Amino acid sequence: MSMGDAQKSSTGGGWRRAVILFVLLALTSMVPAGMLVSVPLLILIGVGGLRSTALVVATVVAMFVTLAGQRDPLWYAERGWAVLLGGFFAASTIGFPRWRLVSRSLAAVGGSGVVAGVFYLLRADAWSNLDWGVNDRLSVVLGNVLQGLEVVREGQAVSPALVAAVYRTVELQAAVFPAVLALESMAALGVAWWLYRRLGFHDDQGLAPVRQFAFNDHLVWVLIAGLVLVVTRMSDGAVRVGANLAVFMTALYALRGAGVVAFVNGGLSLFGALMFVLGVLFAAPVVVGFAALLGIADTWLNLRARAEAMTG
Repeated sequence: MSMGDAQKSSTGGGWRRAVILFVLLALTSMVPAGMLVSVPLLILIGVGGLRSTALVVATVVAMFVTLAGQRDPLWYAERGWAVLLGGFFAASTIGFPRWRLVSRSLAAVGGSGVVAGVFYLLRADAWSNLDWGVNDRLSVVLGNVLQGLEVVREGQAVSPALVAAVYRTVELQAAVFPAVLALESMAALGVAWWLYRRLGFHDDQGLAPVRQFAFNDHLVWVLIAGLVLVVTRMSDGAVRVGANLAVFMTALYALRGAGVVAFVNGGLSLFGALMFVLGVLFAAPVVVGFAALLGIADTWLNLRARAEAMTG
């Protein structure tokens, strides 16, 4: 596929990418997806100004979404994180306007993570309360899933093995919730940026196609550092930090690997996307592992440039 073809195929369909990204965020997010998008959007509008009537309407809607919900401790923690995220994203956008969306999003997540990490290191009780709150929320959600299964099974009790698996899932998700939150935050920033560009500038290309997804090659050292912390097991805290770094970077490299596949195939058809989703649902370790290895290989081999050179 030539560069001209890639550029042509990148035009149009921006709203589809935004909708798909938001739906995935809403289905998988551990925090309210609307809030995670609304706060950065409000900050972008505050910095850039109300350039259109659509942005005025978006501001009102985003404020209602942001202020909604029960005012428990997690409510404040979630919005505090979203404010940090939006602030760092707006700062990176102003300071480095030529950076790609992925780079600015990574900078925002990294900056927010450092500030939040320092805060929770200085206040251990705040971290334990947050950890407990996340565990409690996940337990409630998955408890509702078990109740739903009992309804589907017409009152028959769910097997103990399945119950144990569900609660093991709760433990694993709670252990890596910082990494999951970071991934969700990047998705939310993508949606917020697309909305800001679309409503304020009538630009439908705020989100690039997945085949263009890439990031700084030096971030492979973050993955290596995470794996070293897990393997060396210096302390429980170090293992948890390493596991979160490894999960976060593995997901990014899996997406980069998917970008390589989409680039080589000239895009991803509906059937291809469906097969990928089914693969993740039924063989996640194999599919994600292969995609991540492909993404890591792209770090050193620049597979897309090689493919383009071969096809002329």
